[in-house]
Amino acid sequence: MKNSQRQLSSSFMKLCEKLSSDNNSEDKNRDLAAVFEYMDANRDGRISAEELKRSFKTLGEQLSDDEAEAAVKLSDIDGDGMLDFEEFAQLIKGSDGFTEEEKKSKIMEAFRMYIAEGEDCITPRSLKMMLMKLGESRTTDDCVVMIKAFDRNADGDLSFDEFALMMMR
Repeated sequence: MKNSQRQLSSSFMKLCEKLSSDNNSEDKNRDLAAVFEYMDANRDGRISAEELKRSFKTLGEQLSDDEAEAAVKLSDIDGDGMLDFEEFAQLIKGSDGFTEEEKKSKIMEAFRMYIAEGEDCITPRSLKMMLMKLGESRTTDDCVVMIKAFDRNADGDLSFDEFALMMMR
């Protein structure tokens, strides 16, 4: 599902894009299986947030605890806190199989991560704070520019509807 993928690192997004852009279905499934097997360090047939984080570290990339947990939560259909192969494939491919209500709920969950307590929208300040938690250091001006790209009513903040539109891209 693309919603919460926006809160994941660019490294993770690049991996998802590469694996999902392969036109040959057989090659894509083989690549997905190889990546899944690599990430499943304890060979239990499931990937935990910690395994995901460690896999990225060995690839020379950093994935924060929050990012790893968000990635797992994103496609954890059975709610066991882990990704089996099918859930992993859905995460990578972006084909979620969720109902519209479930999608909206997941988007709302992600939206709430970015808003400050007592707020009802994402402000440059709240975006900056969340990015810092995710290990991305940005200036407030950078955050203003990021918000401006999706701020349809030009009020300087992202409402839930604007955020949802951004996530569906």
